[in-house]
Amino acid sequence: MTRTFTILLACFCLITATASHAQRGAITVPRGLDELTGRAENILRGHIVEAHVEPDPKLKNLMTVVVKMKVDKTLKGKAVSDHTFRQFIWDIRDQYDAARYQKGQELLLLLNPVSENGLTSPTGMDQGRFRILRTADGKATAVNGTHNVGLFDGVAQRTAKRGVRFSAKSAALLERTAGGPVPLDQLEEVISTIASTK
Repeated sequence: MTRTFTILLACFCLITATASHAQRGAITVPRGLDELTGRAENILRGHIVEAHVEPDPKLKNLMTVVVKMKVDKTLKGKAVSDHTFRQFIWDIRDQYDAARYQKGQELLLLLNPVSENGLTSPTGMDQGRFRILRTADGKATAVNGTHNVGLFDGVAQRTAKRGVRFSAKSAALLERTAGGPVPLDQLEEVISTIASTK
């Protein structure tokens, strides 16, 4: 009986680990770029000006990270030059490194609507948080916390049903099956196309 239980538990853990993504203490369902974009209220690219950890002003027992961002580009939502948001800290390790938000870091963030308690987070947690990296020749690429694995799975089919039309370059990106950084300009074009189609 004990051996059978152990085997079943191991199988459950393996299935759970492969069917979900984790941001330290938070487990999320894998989402395609169209779903992440659809759920986002604001999609912003910019540089982190400041990030610090503090208790939530209303819910004192909750630890949060307050992130201030200088916005370089708005892909969805009201265009602003700076944006500040508060995110709940899921994992105690995030208290020591401000949930990995660092001053000077360039990010593309797909942010959920702000809750009634004033909290938000990237859609799909690490899936909606893209680090902007520069190649040796200065070209910008973007990679999310899950290394873009599964980011484009099924996106072309789902958006086609809604009548979304992509440029040839964007359509080619949606055919990508491997993870890893993608050209920032192409990613932003895909996001803007999805966001502008109701």
